[in-house]
Amino acid sequence: MIEEKVTDDWREQVSRWLVASGCLYMMARGDECSRWDDSVDYANLEAFDYGDIPDERFVMTTWHERQSLAEVFWFAAHCAYHPTIELATVILDIAAAPREAEIRTLYNDAIKAS
Repeated sequence: MIEEKVTDDWREQVSRWLVASGCLYMMARGDECSRWDDSVDYANLEAFDYGDIPDERFVMTTWHERQSLAEVFWFAAHCAYHPTIELATVILDIAAAPREAEIRTLYNDAIKAS
């Protein structure tokens, strides 16, 4: 969730960190979310010297420019999958102020929704 402007360098560093940390499905929502989608794609390619990426290390990316957080969380809970690995959810919130309680509530509601 991107609520704050960031530099291109910072976005690239975070994208590389996500890929190196084992991220396999990245959903971007918020400010310049399509740039985050591209940045993680490029970081994944770079991690394998722009060659073949093994299935178990391929990072699926999506961006959700016009969707609410509730819609994105529902998608994450019910539609996001990786073909070879079971996913765990980690939420990265790039915002000026903490909002953990609100985010937990929205995500938990999305898990319960069918």
